[in-house]
Amino acid sequence: MIRRLRLGSGIVMFLYVTTHFVNHSLGLVSVETMDAALIRIYKVWASKPGAIALYGAFSIHYSLALWALWQRRSLIMPPAEAVQLILGFSIPFLLTEHVLQTRVADTFYGADYGYYVSLLYGFFVVSPLKGALQLTVLLVAWVHAMIGLRFWLRLKPWYPRWQPWLFAFAILMPTLAVLGFFEGGRQVMYMAAEPGWAAQMQHAHPKAAPVDAAFIDELVVWVRYGFLAALLGVLLARVLRRQWQRRRGILRLTYPTGRIVEILPGLSVLEASRMAGIPHASVCGGRGRCSTCRIRVAGEVSAMPPALPDEMKVLERVGAAPDVRLACQLRPTGDLRVTPLLPATAQARDGFRRPSYLHGSEREIAILFADLRAFTKLSEQKLPYDVVFLLNRYFAEMGHAIEEAGGRIDKFIGDGVMALFGLDRGVEAGCREALAAAKAMAERLDHLNQSLAHDLPEKLRIGIGIHTGPAIVGEMGFGRAVSVTAVGDSVNTASRLEGLTKTYASELVVSEAVVRRAGVDLGDAERHEIEIRGRVERMTVLTVGNARLLPAIAGSAPPRAAAE
Repeated sequence: MIRRLRLGSGIVMFLYVTTHFVNHSLGLVSVETMDAALIRIYKVWASKPGAIALYGAFSIHYSLALWALWQRRSLIMPPAEAVQLILGFSIPFLLTEHVLQTRVADTFYGADYGYYVSLLYGFFVVSPLKGALQLTVLLVAWVHAMIGLRFWLRLKPWYPRWQPWLFAFAILMPTLAVLGFFEGGRQVMYMAAEPGWAAQMQHAHPKAAPVDAAFIDELVVWVRYGFLAALLGVLLARVLRRQWQRRRGILRLTYPTGRIVEILPGLSVLEASRMAGIPHASVCGGRGRCSTCRIRVAGEVSAMPPALPDEMKVLERVGAAPDVRLACQLRPTGDLRVTPLLPATAQARDGFRRPSYLHGSEREIAILFADLRAFTKLSEQKLPYDVVFLLNRYFAEMGHAIEEAGGRIDKFIGDGVMALFGLDRGVEAGCREALAAAKAMAERLDHLNQSLAHDLPEKLRIGIGIHTGPAIVGEMGFGRAVSVTAVGDSVNTASRLEGLTKTYASELVVSEAVVRRAGVDLGDAERHEIEIRGRVERMTVLTVGNARLLPAIAGSAPPRAAAE
């Protein structure tokens, strides 16, 4: 509920700031247009529902910001969070004078100061310093809102697609508002140069009476003192809490490297990692939404407070094991051993539910290896640019053939390809998909040869080997070079079958197990009993001279929606 209130109140104030920015941008047209639009916007926000929504949102958001500050056991945080926190608490101090001298003076003290013509006159002619302050607070509020919205939206599956458009909006909106602000100010300065215009404007838009204006100035000071007192009160309470917690003893967290971090009771595991300088993923900033900070914990059950409903919901969403917790939500009461499950560079997409095989499992799959024949000789006759161009065209055609058949490209190795089938639909479907991919690869290679006929001294030829069996599948690698791959005897066997295409002068060598599990009849395909290095029993394989002649295989490709 607190999270929803914070988000809802923030969105209300974001809408208020956005309407202001749209209004400011109309200064690129004229000051009169700004005032005409302001009248309509003012009716919305000055109405009883609008005022309740706006002031209620501010009160809730600021109160929850103080509460969030109190909840933090450590002020060590990523730079983006620190910037958002500092900007958020600075907004009330910067905005107090403007609100009291416009909205409050207009509503309670008979002033008529809330029009662009009078505001811009005050900002650009009477007190440019106040104009600079007002422009600063608008930009501060916008940056604060953008950081918060990014923390929220980047956890959505659709965010990567929309990110360029949202980024353009985040840059374009304040740019237009600033340009409109300065253009409107330029127009007002030009009008103020005319004799008598300033007096006429001040008569049409009077300020509050001197006594009332002095009271408002004094009220500005006291309201700022109030905001400062609230902030300092929370910080002081944090210091007192820390001193009290020290009397309760020290807890120890042991990390996989053997490092032991001593913390006070009440700190979360994520805060402990940050305080100790241990890299720890946390895309949502420790708000318990992204699950990227999840850890495996071991220790006394009494040292782990039970997960609250919000944490349980996130853990269930990603299918976490019973010994997995969110580091940002777990506040140990005793010594624990903790193991972060995701690298510190984890992205938002890593927080969604993922196939179980990504974590490592033994599965029955089909493996396909393909390699270009005599490509080394061909590449020696071409410029590096031509070789790169040719390989990229070849990889694109083979990649489309594999993915459209339902397979997953494991890697490109030189001029070779490794692909996995049956990760999601089972080994029988995987064997059908692998055979369908071999047929499609041969067809696409034929089309590629036709389109490059004038550039190649001879046609490109391919060798494909397919085998099925158990393999260990999971995400393997380091840093950015992490990918889903498979290892095991079945993978080695598939690679050796691909090598046998040279021995049998055929385009495809497939193990009998693949054909049997796919339920496909290859007709007159030649059968051979072969010995595979590293295997005791002999293996039966079938050779196909031209993979394009493979029969059409029903049910090989998954439905498009499932594939996506």
